[in-house]
Amino acid sequence: MSSQILSIMLFAKKIRQLREEKQLLQRQVSAALEIDNALYCKIERSDRSAKRSQVIVLAKLFSTDETELLTLWLADKILDVLDRERELAGKVLDIVKENSNNF
Repeated sequence: MSSQILSIMLFAKKIRQLREEKQLLQRQVSAALEIDNALYCKIERSDRSAKRSQVIVLAKLFSTDETELLTLWLADKILDVLDRERELAGKVLDIVKENSNNF
């Protein structure tokens, strides 16, 4: 399974689910974010990454946990980088894991 598929299953899937649960249209969400509707649609399809500040606005709009959305958003960013560096991904993750106590 490629990280592109995983990415769709993380942040983009979550915001679509939350939007649908709140029964909001994409244009209503894009208006709340003060962005073009087409840009929001790209974010929801995982064709474009949201900005951190937009993730915070989405959490408030959807009345959901900000930390959860930020975690999924950041996971997507990491998966994207690892997907482009497949040969090094395993070694990089090992180093991160070894040094995670430093955080």
